[in-house]
Amino acid sequence: MAEGFRLRVCFRKAGRLRYLSHLETGRAWERAARRAGLPYAVTQGYNPRMKVAFGPALPVGTAGMREYLDITLTRFVPVAQVQEGLGASIAEELAPVECGYVSPAEPSLASRLTIAEYEVELERGVPPQELERSLDALMRTGGFETEHKGKQKFFDLAVALPKEPEVMSDAGRAAVRMWVRMGPHGSLRPETFMSAAIGPGRPVAVTRTELFIEDEQGWIRPL
Repeated sequence: MAEGFRLRVCFRKAGRLRYLSHLETGRAWERAARRAGLPYAVTQGYNPRMKVAFGPALPVGTAGMREYLDITLTRFVPVAQVQEGLGASIAEELAPVECGYVSPAEPSLASRLTIAEYEVELERGVPPQELERSLDALMRTGGFETEHKGKQKFFDLAVALPKEPEVMSDAGRAAVRMWVRMGPHGSLRPETFMSAAIGPGRPVAVTRTELFIEDEQGWIRPL
């Protein structure tokens, strides 16, 4: 039976800290929880660890606007107090955005978060009309094959992308908003999709802007 108070923290990962690995990000948050004096629960066994679980890992170099972690606390602490304490205990580039409690019985973040929203900007810019034509052409193919770790992998776009990508333009700046389905067999990386659409070797800046739970009601934010 699940016990304790399950605190969910939404945080960002930006600036130079977007180059932290998933493991380094986890350690930074564990240190922040200790410095903030949170009454965290620990696992049982010879090597007790803080009871903390993260959502899907971000690739190194990808920024995140709303990433998530769950920490189990042994007693209730008001949300405002938690957020203030964590905010003062961690770097600004990993600052908490929002905190709240969820049911201890809720399935893990890793299993519930199945949709990721990204914003992709080409660092040297591409005219919006050209970008739209390239994306439309790729979507009409229905899928593409790419090499991954020495093996060929086929992506069915109807499965990998739950919605068609959208081109956004502002004063000559073009970016793409896209939604990717995640699962036990991996997911389509935005860089791979863009490379297939406009050609390889075009640097892109990728930001994961939100993660969603998908159920019968539609897409739900974790907080």
